[in-house]
Amino acid sequence: MPNAIITLTTDYGLNDHLVGTLKGVILKINPEATIVDITHNVAPFDLLDGALAIGSAYSYFPPRTIHVVVVDPGVGTERRPLLVTAENQYFVAPDNGVLSVIYEREENVVARHITAEHYYLQPVSKTFHGRDVFAPVAAWLSKGWQTASMGEEVTDYKKFALPKPKATDGVAKGIVMRVDAFGNLVTNFRPEDLPESAMTNGEVKFQVGTQSVSRMVPTFASGNAGEAVAYVGSAGYVEIGVNKGNASRTLSIGRGTPVVLENK
Repeated sequence: MPNAIITLTTDYGLNDHLVGTLKGVILKINPEATIVDITHNVAPFDLLDGALAIGSAYSYFPPRTIHVVVVDPGVGTERRPLLVTAENQYFVAPDNGVLSVIYEREENVVARHITAEHYYLQPVSKTFHGRDVFAPVAAWLSKGWQTASMGEEVTDYKKFALPKPKATDGVAKGIVMRVDAFGNLVTNFRPEDLPESAMTNGEVKFQVGTQSVSRMVPTFASGNAGEAVAYVGSAGYVEIGVNKGNASRTLSIGRGTPVVLENK
């Protein structure tokens, strides 16, 4: 069997020792593991941002990849640690909804409340369950693949509905869900939410905050310099971008900004 792959998705950032410590814990238990960083720049405490990050990446990994997802504002409280199996991949995360994209997309989900504390590092810190719970559980799983030994199945895991555009009176109202590292504005519109004219001839009428966007293009370079354009991004959402520019700064628009699409 090839070496296990363990991915890390966190809001830890890279300025402290936290990410390196997670990797040390994993490698001490399973020196043969391959560790892949998906991102450590999830917006702090932001469950939606974390859900979108892992949701955009997990399906591109081989079967039996273990994904450690730690966005955990409730660390040290009664919230449960979970081991989730879905589409022949594994997710180790707090039970706070950060796996909501997985729950929405995958039909056969099995969630277990991790109660086998002999897999934890002891003593367990109240503030660093990434180190003491999630990383060691993932590492031990990668050695034995004994999911049933981690705890009992549960069905009442926490999940939230991803924000979807709401159509009323000839318009659809959505939001900017996140701003990526390039300043592109990721909306919650998908191609199926758009009028046919948007995909056939590029005609679209978006109002993003106080800014109008009237052109749908295939890719960034199809936009004129400084022009805000809409396109379908790699994660399947409609994005607003500026060719070789930062749309968020150029338009003074951030996460949570209303996005209105005229469907008439």
